[in-house]
Amino acid sequence: MDRKMGSLSDRKQSVGAADNKHKKAWARALWLAAFLAVGSPFAAHAAAPAFAPDHILVKPKAGVAETTLQALFARQRAMQHDVLRQLNVRVLHVQADQLETVLRALAHDPNIEFAEKDGIAGINLTPNDPYYTYGYEWHLADISAPQAWDLCTGSSSIVVAVVDSGVMANHPDLVGKVLPGYNFYANNTDTSDAIGHGTGVSGIIAADSNNGTGVAGISWGSLILPIKVTDSTGNAQYSAIASAISYAADHGARVINVSLAGTSSSSTLQSAVDYAWSKNLVIVASAGNAGNNAPEYPAACNHVIGVTALNTDDTLCSWSSYGSYVSLAAPGQGIWTTSTSASSGYASDSGTSFSSPIVAGVAALMASANPQLSNSQIVSILETTAIDLGAAGYDVYFGHGKVNAYEALLGAVGASGGDTSPPTATITAPTAGSTVSGVVTVNVSASDNVGVTKVELYVNGTLAGTDTASSWSFSWDTAGAANGSCTLVAKAYDAAGNCGVSASVSVTVQNGVADTTPPSALITSPVNGATVSAKSQKIYVTATDNVGVTRVDLFIDGKFFASSTSSAPVFSWNTGKVARGAHTLQAFAYDAAGNEGASQVVTVNK
Repeated sequence: MDRKMGSLSDRKQSVGAADNKHKKAWARALWLAAFLAVGSPFAAHAAAPAFAPDHILVKPKAGVAETTLQALFARQRAMQHDVLRQLNVRVLHVQADQLETVLRALAHDPNIEFAEKDGIAGINLTPNDPYYTYGYEWHLADISAPQAWDLCTGSSSIVVAVVDSGVMANHPDLVGKVLPGYNFYANNTDTSDAIGHGTGVSGIIAADSNNGTGVAGISWGSLILPIKVTDSTGNAQYSAIASAISYAADHGARVINVSLAGTSSSSTLQSAVDYAWSKNLVIVASAGNAGNNAPEYPAACNHVIGVTALNTDDTLCSWSSYGSYVSLAAPGQGIWTTSTSASSGYASDSGTSFSSPIVAGVAALMASANPQLSNSQIVSILETTAIDLGAAGYDVYFGHGKVNAYEALLGAVGASGGDTSPPTATITAPTAGSTVSGVVTVNVSASDNVGVTKVELYVNGTLAGTDTASSWSFSWDTAGAANGSCTLVAKAYDAAGNCGVSASVSVTVQNGVADTTPPSALITSPVNGATVSAKSQKIYVTATDNVGVTRVDLFIDGKFFASSTSSAPVFSWNTGKVARGAHTLQAFAYDAAGNEGASQVVTVNK
């Protein structure tokens, strides 16, 4: 049965006489008016742009040689800026005006698993019409935290990573609880919090308690790992968030809270989440404050607990995002927590940014009470013990229901750990008995009762590649194997270390003499010295090769302009905004062996 609560104001007014009601109502009105006049410390947050203007995130297929990869980047005039090493995702810097063209070329290259823009996520802050309470943490009683504390108050061996704006480590309620972390925005170890958002999130999770000061955290015995990813406006690039999630997985975190949300899906974010999940971490994220059902990320990634926000009466906050990607609901209106405010050190704010750490805090309590729990067990217990709200069963507004700390702790204490079931693995391509040559894509289907964390491909008993993405796809260059029979075997692993081995697949490698002949390319129109004046000038290219042309790139004035897989492409060049004077055209043709042939340089005038 759904459990409902009266509104906070009704509950507060019921303890006094009519005269006291009027006094409290008047005080509340004055307080709220003063707050609105000053404004929330987060209210000036600027809307986040959708993408970084000059970044592309690229993941090569498992098995691609580094030299091949760097040559590909060089051909596209893309500079590798960084590597998310745990994910094998490359952060490329490209000219902003060439981003779309380079992105298309890389996305269609057979050596690339995915290429995408580097999205931007913004912090989920208080809505413009905030509702504040009088100064007590109503959310704790609402999720039955006091009853849960009779079982466990958190352990210092359980670390919660806060991927956010940093943390004020010298706050009276956080002193001694904040570990050294990292700043992926500035690439240094300064994790101080100029915005205050991460400090508020951290206080909800693990503020020191039973000390006669300030607020009480949900898992007050746990520690905080601060990982700063936002700039001064509260926005963070997906590459920084992915790096932070990976960092948390490698630096002792058991739970990750990400109170950030972006509107674009991302294979890079999913890869980072998969990496953390493979290391048995629980990942919690805010559903967003857009008030609609459009997915927000990383909450909408697989293996992430997306959390919506509740009012004091267990209704969905009007500004809370929702959808099929959410897992749980938690209080999100008027949540009092630690603040960077010099005047008081505490503040009340609203948003899914503050409902997410409530769930993260409960997850930390569960891991403290039973360290043997797997992440999938923690998620399952959270969902099955939640208080059902709205329509019976799962729904898109409340997920599985409102988090219930006490029932979740009971489930954690009574649960037994130990996943002993190995995954299954099957090589689906190439098929047994087939003949292969050149670069071959090897696809593996893998499944597990909990979740597959990685798949390895072996060729004739030698490890050829490891993939941690759910696509389980490998790029195998058969030139490294002798002609004749080759045996392929895949091994799948889960978080508990169980390994499942596929049936072997025998294929025949049949490569001819290595192709070292580059293609030829010729710009047939316009001719050298021609004058262009049309607003849309056609550029005709013809390319030939002894085996076959796979791609033709056109460069104008030395800059990449466009790409085509045709051997006789026709490019359209909008010369309407081109400066007067001379301009150079040159085409480059490529074959499957990676040989490159350059056309003549054609100079035209406008």
